[in-house]
Amino acid sequence: MAVSQAIPITRHPFANGSYKQMLIDGKWVDAASGKRFETRNPATGELLATVAEGDKEDIDRAVAAARRAFEGPWSKVKPFERQNLLLRLADLVEKNFDELSQLDTLDMGAPLSRTRAYRLRAIGMLRYYAGQTTAIHGETIENSLPGEIFSYTLKEPIGVVGAIIPWNGPLSATIWKIGPAIATGCTVVLKPAEEAPLTSLRIAELAMEAGIPPGVVNVVPGYGETAGAALASHHDVDKVAFTGSHVTGQSIIRASAGNLKRVSLELGGKSPDIVFADADLDAAVPGAAMAVFANSGQICSAGTRLFVEQAIYEEFVGRVAEFGKKLQVGNGLDPNVQIGPLVSEQQLERVTGYLDIGQREGARALAGGGRVTEGALSKGFFVSPTVFAGVQDNMRIAQEEIFGPVISAIAFKDMDELVKRANNTTFGLGSGLWTRDVTKAHAVAKRLRAGSVWVNCYQAMDPAVPFGGYKMSGYGRESGKQHVEEYLNVKAVWIKTA
Repeated sequence: MAVSQAIPITRHPFANGSYKQMLIDGKWVDAASGKRFETRNPATGELLATVAEGDKEDIDRAVAAARRAFEGPWSKVKPFERQNLLLRLADLVEKNFDELSQLDTLDMGAPLSRTRAYRLRAIGMLRYYAGQTTAIHGETIENSLPGEIFSYTLKEPIGVVGAIIPWNGPLSATIWKIGPAIATGCTVVLKPAEEAPLTSLRIAELAMEAGIPPGVVNVVPGYGETAGAALASHHDVDKVAFTGSHVTGQSIIRASAGNLKRVSLELGGKSPDIVFADADLDAAVPGAAMAVFANSGQICSAGTRLFVEQAIYEEFVGRVAEFGKKLQVGNGLDPNVQIGPLVSEQQLERVTGYLDIGQREGARALAGGGRVTEGALSKGFFVSPTVFAGVQDNMRIAQEEIFGPVISAIAFKDMDELVKRANNTTFGLGSGLWTRDVTKAHAVAKRLRAGSVWVNCYQAMDPAVPFGGYKMSGYGRESGKQHVEEYLNVKAVWIKTA
């Protein structure tokens, strides 16, 4: 494992230690309570900004603004105009992308090599939603009732959306929530993660610059147990779109019962990544490694259960471990760094706790296995890329979501048994296959209980292709036309003409 040296901190103008307000009804305002919280660089501990800390009263103000906009001027804005607004926002994101990617790196630690690679995805999502804006339509349906009765459907915006996002990809998560809301004519109150709120606030600035009317996009930073809970239970919110842990997802479902609001959930995972002996191992080694090590393992669909056919198990897992040892760990502002810090001290304690659990359970750490504290990294929350061999299905490191750069490598022999074991998890978000046999690829892909199956690749994503989970990984889809449908109601209209 290579360790990055100390580098000068770039003082981003949106992360220069100053105070950031929240956006409600087109105005930058303080929290009603006057409270603030700090956000710090997880690579160095340095203060980036203090941020207005929203709670129930601020959520009430933001939801009221969103309702006024939804029932007022915004309801009269035509699809072509909404499309233009999204295209203008896409242009602004493109113009400011280097700044936005750097802000993600500063606030949550992902290396610039990763955040800069999201240019096409971020801009592409906004332009995809812009295209969907003018493609929303109902149907004329021939019914079988006697007489002359004409029947058709309308697709209408669901209303005020409460959006709650995690910290592991603020730029793309923000766009994933506000893009379809604007496209469909909804309004949105966004609650970014307290660990990384700055990119969402900067996107809000760009939304105003694009001309998106007051109240259509509101951003209220705060903590999950206060602002997030108030948004999830609010009786004037028509839908909650949430990305995060399954435990929080369950609490949101319970909170939604008050007014039976629509809910879509993209939750955690413990995804299987399967390597058959006939795979192209030169491609599968880096592919399987970065299916977990990318973003320091802080990806809900990471392929953390690495199933390897017994005949190649020792060779393949050893090669993955050697690959992990060569990755450069350090401050994400260094363009050569491949592995940044975990987002917070709390996350560091969680991941290192699982490293201890894995070794107590009898797994062997072929690479990594602990915190990195060398030189300039001593002030940050760094964990070395870890590969555990000799993992059994019933070990906690094979069953529970760690959300860190930790691979649990598991041997298999029989394909039917493999599929049963791969599906033996409460989650079902992502999965991967590595094989040269196309028949085998189709057969196994069909049997895996997961929302995405990647064959000879991992984490491929596109704005037009839906993403979401089975089982405890949630329900609803993001990206694709299915995502837009999540923000619409269908109304049936009957007209008796004779």
